[in-house]
Amino acid sequence: MKTILMVCTVAAGLISAAAGNVAANDVKATQLADKYNCQVCHALDKKLVGPAYKDIAKKYAADKSAAEKLEHKVKNGGSGVWGVIPMPPNNVSDADIKTMVEWVLSLN
Repeated sequence: MKTILMVCTVAAGLISAAAGNVAANDVKATQLADKYNCQVCHALDKKLVGPAYKDIAKKYAADKSAAEKLEHKVKNGGSGVWGVIPMPPNNVSDADIKTMVEWVLSLN
């Protein structure tokens, strides 16, 4: 009985730590999006100039190479996938782009 209780306690601790890490990643990614003015064109759940973050996550949910594709688009710009208005290239570090893209893809 003590073993089961201990296993449950450890499992609960791991789940809690993972949830805390997800929340920390959300905060960091949204801070980066603010820092780089992504919110001028993108919102969490509605289209502005560009698509909503949740729409991006949904579109790329089954694409195993989505992170790589989106990191490239954020860095170099892109057009034609979401309409006629192009996304300009962005002067953002690769690490920050990776953090933001991982967050966006997690929204699905």
